[in-house]
Amino acid sequence: MSGNLKFEVIARCHVTKARAGVLSFPKAVVETPVFMPVGTQGTLKGILTEQLKDLGYNLLLSNTYHLGHRPGSKTVQMAGGLHKFMNWNSCILTDSGGFQMVSLAKLMNISEEGVHFISPHTKEEMLLSPERSIEIQNSLGADIIMQLDDVVPSLTVGPRVEEAMYRSIRWLDRCIAANRRPNDQNLFPIVQGGLDPTLRIKSAQEICQRNCPGYAVGGLSGGEDKNQFWRMVSISGDNLPDCKPRYLMGVGFAVDLLVCVALGMDMFDCVFPTRTARFGRALIPGGSLNLKKAKYSTDFKSIQEGCDCYTCKTFTRSYLCCVAIHETIGCHLITIHNLHYQAN
Repeated sequence: MSGNLKFEVIARCHVTKARAGVLSFPKAVVETPVFMPVGTQGTLKGILTEQLKDLGYNLLLSNTYHLGHRPGSKTVQMAGGLHKFMNWNSCILTDSGGFQMVSLAKLMNISEEGVHFISPHTKEEMLLSPERSIEIQNSLGADIIMQLDDVVPSLTVGPRVEEAMYRSIRWLDRCIAANRRPNDQNLFPIVQGGLDPTLRIKSAQEICQRNCPGYAVGGLSGGEDKNQFWRMVSISGDNLPDCKPRYLMGVGFAVDLLVCVALGMDMFDCVFPTRTARFGRALIPGGSLNLKKAKYSTDFKSIQEGCDCYTCKTFTRSYLCCVAIHETIGCHLITIHNLHYQAN
């Protein structure tokens, strides 16, 4: 399969499977391992795109399902594509909408044709088929696009897991056939198979036959035991090409990032840093600070000593607790810190 993404491994750990690499796109170079902030509907809550760039990010994630509803892919296309629409001159990955099978489970049903959603906004029915998912992603114009996969909750067991894995492979072939922009949009397939090692291996081996620009590992980090989670990540990665980037979907906790980098993963995304900021929590080594707590009202240290983000260089915990946490500026300032922390 064609594409304009080039990936090079430039260093390896001699103890673990960790590697450092470079994703090269026509518009930017992205060093790996890389964490992608999530701008679900074309915007990151609490931060501007130029600030995101200042924090060192060159790759972010947006969501096909939500953008397909609001503002709609036609509107984004009329604006010149998602990059111009959100004033972002670097790289974007769009998720296919598959995760909404879990997050919006009460509003959907699934068939071989695709996923039938009831819009939470308009109450209208929407069929998200593999072809429609790719059509929307082609209109949005992201640099990396994802196949539509059949996603089941990670703790699911029994025949439904096998059904979803094989359906995801069939849907991958439909996505490949539907992609009108294979030369400038890099389509990633997704390993599925739940917590079943045999299904994970089978899924990885099948999708590798399509020779895509990169590969993703999905269907995990949904409440399963950490040892199970890490084992499935390891098994999935071991059966993917060493020369292609590996994207572990929906993972952003610090310990998971460290372990999964050691297991050979290159790319990650999660709403955790920005969502945490909206609840007044600032990330620090070993955990987080709840800046809504009164004890911080007389704490005149920065969020994290030694941190050189704008928030830590400019404001104290006291200010954030007493003033900013009650205003929209609080979310903004903590988001800056959390994304800086996550990037470093």
